[in-house]
Amino acid sequence: MTSISPPHRLSLAYLNHKQCQKIKGPVVNIDNRFNEVFPSFDPFNSKFIPGQCLIDIFTNCFSFHMLRNHHNNNLKTHLQSLDNIALASLLDLFITLVISDASIKNQVTTLIAHIHCQDKQVIKTIHHAINITTTKAELFAIGCSINQATNLQDISKIIIITDSIHSVKKVFKYSLYPYQIYTIAISYELRRFFNSNTNNTIEFWESPSCCN
Repeated sequence: MTSISPPHRLSLAYLNHKQCQKIKGPVVNIDNRFNEVFPSFDPFNSKFIPGQCLIDIFTNCFSFHMLRNHHNNNLKTHLQSLDNIALASLLDLFITLVISDASIKNQVTTLIAHIHCQDKQVIKTIHHAINITTTKAELFAIGCSINQATNLQDISKIIIITDSIHSVKKVFKYSLYPYQIYTIAISYELRRFFNSNTNNTIEFWESPSCCN
């Protein structure tokens, strides 16, 4: 016969009716919070074993293009490169352009992704979430964009323009951090995309948040 563990001493189950009435604002049961922590941290996942990471297997399939500093000349050159990318994608059937953005206002996070093929917007997604970190929101938005872009037919190159490029770089690192559940999902989609054709590539371009 299995025994049932008693609630944690900080669980809401120990509050009486009068105490519950005095609670103001969002409250999360301590037991439920533990259940949310563990799935987001997976240090033994095979995708983080040295030699099995994306950076080890698909070194030539991805690249990052960042704005090194915000000096006027560098910013102007970088923005010109982004314009050239947009124009080039209009002429190539095998390129899909993804513009992803996440913003937080009054604890409400808005995630928007625009996916274009040539001069047509093929997918637009908008998500709203409450009380989540910026990094989590950014990784979720990028993950959704990659999932949709990799499922488009005959696409061999994905270009993602985002102001969250530092968050995206976490997907390609060995280090352990509490958002691995998102990076594992992104890693899975990219592995599938790269394995389907050895010539498939993805580029990440930084779009400074100070610019439209």
